[in-house]
Amino acid sequence: MFGRVPKKSDNTKFYEVLGVPKSASQDELKKAYKKAAIKNHPDKGGDPEKFKELAHAYEVLSDPEKRDIYDQYGEDALKEGMGGGGSSHNPFDIFESFFGGGAFGGGGSSRGRRQKRGEDVVHALKVSLEELYNGTAKKLSLSRNAICSKCKGKGSKSGAFSRCYGCQGTGMKITTRQIGLGMIQQMQHVCPECRGSGEMISDRDRCPQCKGNKVTQEKKVLEVHIEKGMRGGQKITFEGQADEAPDTITGDIVFVLEQKKHPKFDRKFGDDLYVDHNLSLTEALCGFQFALTHLDGRQLLIKSNPGEVIKPGQYKAINDEGMPHHRRPFMKGKLVIQFHVIFPESGVFSPEQCRKIESILPMRPSKHLTDMELDDCEETTLHDVSAEEVKRRKERQHRHREAYDEDDDDDESAPRVQCAQQ
Repeated sequence: MFGRVPKKSDNTKFYEVLGVPKSASQDELKKAYKKAAIKNHPDKGGDPEKFKELAHAYEVLSDPEKRDIYDQYGEDALKEGMGGGGSSHNPFDIFESFFGGGAFGGGGSSRGRRQKRGEDVVHALKVSLEELYNGTAKKLSLSRNAICSKCKGKGSKSGAFSRCYGCQGTGMKITTRQIGLGMIQQMQHVCPECRGSGEMISDRDRCPQCKGNKVTQEKKVLEVHIEKGMRGGQKITFEGQADEAPDTITGDIVFVLEQKKHPKFDRKFGDDLYVDHNLSLTEALCGFQFALTHLDGRQLLIKSNPGEVIKPGQYKAINDEGMPHHRRPFMKGKLVIQFHVIFPESGVFSPEQCRKIESILPMRPSKHLTDMELDDCEETTLHDVSAEEVKRRKERQHRHREAYDEDDDDDESAPRVQCAQQ
């Protein structure tokens, strides 16, 4: 083989990086690399530069041909192309060849773990029942962080940066303080010099567009399509539209629908609509008809059947006039109407009118008392009682009953005195 003999250069550095002698065997090299790589792995807070040096040193020394060239001529010979070239593999690939993708748990490759996922941005979107019934589209303007287009997220003009010496590239600083005799407290906080990035960019090299922040603010308009039949609590997701950051998988923007209270209609039990309607006593007894304005503006004619009597609190339903089924809008739930009968006030009818009403209405189910039976009765006076007062009385009785039962249990659990037999 003819050619220029390479100039000798340093051939001890790689051994010193791994902490082994030049006579180390392949097994000794492996053990030394494993121990040092785990200690300096960036995912465990180690030094990224040291981690790269370890990988490069082991890559050379673990290859017999490259090791022989390194021992004879040093690192410069490898850089000049001897031994298959001087370019090193990805340090994380070398690490994974020993430990696999799940070395520190969580599965996946080290590169996948290092590229963290950005946080999702969640917004509450208030919608009316009409919008959920008819479907609509809303255009919303949002502000987000976007990777700087000028420096491509590098933060510098040249694309270069140096490791922050304040935190040694970790982005975090640990401070200690003594809080008592023999007691030390450690606190971890974001490095104020690099603001958690672990990198430093010189003032002259800062990107003029993002000022070294790597991201810029941008306005983004999203068109949110609310489909017919959607309901409150449902989510509409725009994947990868949240804040961007370097070496980060962009999160999602999520809109959570929040249904506003409707003055007339109420959605219950899936896709059924409920509405209350008041009837006078005359309408309840003699029939009624009225127009109901639906959520899409249509006028529905609601009327009773001839001779039908509506009782207080009675429900009536109309099929296929409820909410549309989501993604099957031609199918709808029921429209349920609850009727409330409004009775006239006391004293509205004269005795003569009462006798006329009595002659029309069915016979009284109550028994007519004789004069003798009336003489044996004591007269009483009725007074009004509100439903709230009745409820309060029931609650008080319930509490008294529970307290009484607890007293009985205490008595049963207490030791009983027995007389000793003589």
